[in-house]
Amino acid sequence: MRSTRRRVAMLATLVSVLACSPAGEPPTGRATSTPSAAAAGAAEGVGAAGIGDPDFPGDGNGGYDVSHYDLVVGYTPATKRLDGVATISAAATHDLTSFNLDLSGLDVREVTVDGVPATFGRKGDELTVRPAEPIGDDSDFTVKVTYSGMPKPAQDHANLGTYGFIPTSDGAFVASEPNGSKTWFPGNDHPSDKATFDFTITVPAGLTALANGERVGEPTTSGGRTTYRWRERHPMATYLATATLGKFELREGATPGGIPNLAAADPKYKDSLDSLHRISGEATDYWATVFGPYPFSSTGGIVDDYSAGYALENQTKPLYGGFQPDEMIIAHELAHQWFGNSLTIRRWKDLWLNEGFATYAEWLWSERKGKKSAAAHFKEAHARPASDPIWKYPPGRAKPDDLFNASVYTRGGMTLHALRQAIGDATFFRLLKTWTSEHRYGHVTTEQFIDLAERLSGKSLDALFDAWLFQPRRPA
Repeated sequence: MRSTRRRVAMLATLVSVLACSPAGEPPTGRATSTPSAAAAGAAEGVGAAGIGDPDFPGDGNGGYDVSHYDLVVGYTPATKRLDGVATISAAATHDLTSFNLDLSGLDVREVTVDGVPATFGRKGDELTVRPAEPIGDDSDFTVKVTYSGMPKPAQDHANLGTYGFIPTSDGAFVASEPNGSKTWFPGNDHPSDKATFDFTITVPAGLTALANGERVGEPTTSGGRTTYRWRERHPMATYLATATLGKFELREGATPGGIPNLAAADPKYKDSLDSLHRISGEATDYWATVFGPYPFSSTGGIVDDYSAGYALENQTKPLYGGFQPDEMIIAHELAHQWFGNSLTIRRWKDLWLNEGFATYAEWLWSERKGKKSAAAHFKEAHARPASDPIWKYPPGRAKPDDLFNASVYTRGGMTLHALRQAIGDATFFRLLKTWTSEHRYGHVTTEQFIDLAERLSGKSLDALFDAWLFQPRRPA
């Protein structure tokens, strides 16, 4: 998640902005799942109301894996009403007599499973579905949810601000990390369950609807409303899904390397359109030489007129909220297409694998541009006094009540530079490409990264990673 809610003031001045997105406590009113509770649910044929992340026990759901979301959404900014039909293709991981979906607010009118009406109930952010017939272990099934209402974004005023589906004067700004997708569609809202997506979005004529992946066909207009279709055919975590809509000017083309590139900007930020398109193309192509082949079929970005104070690396279309992004933040968000989007953390505690890597990418970009070197960035950060708060926060274990702490970014990036110094440039950059290749479109953990670093370098690196990731003090 690459938007920096914690650094609103820095974003306001656009000084070396990071990109990180919202996080927060698990929603109240949701059932809690522990491994033993999940096992008990499996024995009873019940899908757990939680996917098993101990730091966010209410997020996601057990008992099934989603393979595809087909989201049909209509939205009217004047009334702030959303009408949706979500068709979710999944496979049971054990026998199911019931299962849960995450959905916040919004009214559910009908649920079917494999075309047969199912009963359902609501409690907090949980939608519990009881199919007419039990679903067998390893069986494919399709659940269709028809719903409507006025989306209410998630809010954490103390730490994260506002995220999820956020109504704006002319449309909506949709940035869902870490658990805001449930504010606009039902699903398994945790990064450990990735899926492909189709979006069909209908808005008043004159507005543009932007979603992940590539546009399917040309927009069609009828009865004063225009329908846009988008498809993301690569696996994606739910928090990266967007349906940002409103008045936008577009710049379409390709990167110098030939990857389709779409930049969009609210008319207020139209002066940023050319630079967003150009830098996004340049960064995408350059990171492909450093991190390995670009993992998706298009790139670009969106600048909307909503003062979010952060950016988010929505898959294929990073989103910048209410400011003109400079090249450092664009480089950061596009590095996330590898680190966070293609390689996705299984549990939020490993967030440094997203943010530390994207922060180090900023330093590499600065180095490439002949500005401050990565070594200089490292030295400057290490010069902070021992009393600086980042030394008290070990980034290898992100805290659920302070998920996007600066340490996760800065000490995370410093960990990579310390590793680079320890194993040498040749091994370090081979490590980055091997990491992205071996886990392309999959899930990753800190332990896997340490194991790979030791395997490629032939060195024991426990002391290095322990000092930089897990100790509450400044490493020597």
